[in-house]
Amino acid sequence: MFSKRINALSPSMTIAISSLARDLKAQGKDVLSFSAGEPDFNTPQPIKDAAIEAIREGFTKYTAVAGIPELLDAVAGKLERENGLKYDREMILTSNGAKQSLFNLTQALIDEGDEVIIPAPYWVTYPELVKYAGGVPVVIEAKEENRFKITPEQLEAALSPRTKLLILNSPSNPTGSVYSRDELAALGRLLEGTDVLVASDEMYEKLLYDGAEFVATAGVSDDLYRRTVTINGLSKAVAMTGWRFGYLACPDKELVKKMTSLQSQSTSNICSITQKAAIPALEGKVDEEIEQMRRAFEARAHEAVKLFNEVEGLSVLPPQGAFYLFVNIKEISNDSMKFCEELLSRYGVAVVPGIGFGMEGYFRFSFATDIVTIREGIRRIEKFVKEWAK
Repeated sequence: MFSKRINALSPSMTIAISSLARDLKAQGKDVLSFSAGEPDFNTPQPIKDAAIEAIREGFTKYTAVAGIPELLDAVAGKLERENGLKYDREMILTSNGAKQSLFNLTQALIDEGDEVIIPAPYWVTYPELVKYAGGVPVVIEAKEENRFKITPEQLEAALSPRTKLLILNSPSNPTGSVYSRDELAALGRLLEGTDVLVASDEMYEKLLYDGAEFVATAGVSDDLYRRTVTINGLSKAVAMTGWRFGYLACPDKELVKKMTSLQSQSTSNICSITQKAAIPALEGKVDEEIEQMRRAFEARAHEAVKLFNEVEGLSVLPPQGAFYLFVNIKEISNDSMKFCEELLSRYGVAVVPGIGFGMEGYFRFSFATDIVTIREGIRRIEKFVKEWAK
């Protein structure tokens, strides 16, 4: 009855666990959820004001699929001002979140049997989108001793004549690792002379800690600029998850045109109100609010790392960015699914098993919540670990 494509698709583990946590809460159970990648802050007021003004003005009709001209200019202005990258309007497509940007890219680019290189741990959606397009995910396991970043040697070994795309995510979900300019340049040199494109997911670029520096992949070299599709949005750093705003940019206008055609036959333009609301964020008018959120996340990261590393049997690297910890549980379990299921059922703490991110022996802990909840959650996890180890 169902298509092979849909039968091969796995549901998002992060969404599934977040939904289960909500169901348990609705049943009256005391549940602390650290599973969702969603800031607990409210959307900054200038963004809400722009949306309200758009509604008052009756800006509620269809727009061009890629976005209104002033929005495309705002995206282009952000990329040039903050990342030193120049793109025309025809090189930009706005979508319903970065997830749709990635969907558009894989559907427009990947044919049956094409290979896509994905470093693990990875965001749960990457391999599923590749499989849905008929492609083959080629997973490279990044090592904790390398801060969960792949090496040039690993990339070289994974490349083949069927490689079509490399997906990079920096800062990383789920590890918080950030690639340096030199590291990106070394990976980029291996792609020179090939037709391999790079999808650079830069959603967490403004959430950096302890002096870490963000480097846009497309800005590392002329060659990487030509082959990189930059993917970004406002969900995380600007607390706009429910607004659904993402975008992509690349110099290949024909590729952008193909992806725009696909979007025209699926969702068409994104919400007209969201388009107006996104402009002040892209123009830097809420940078102060973003910095306030970043500082709060940084303080939470410091506290959570300290507390986790005091728990016997657990360890975690300090994140350089994003708002996740990838906690090592290998000393006590190599079945992250069972560990997380038991933790939720017995102590009401929801975290995401590492297997969902392509790496066993870990769980992902989101610190996008208040410090009191973080402390109580880790206290419960410590108690659970002590019982588990008996």
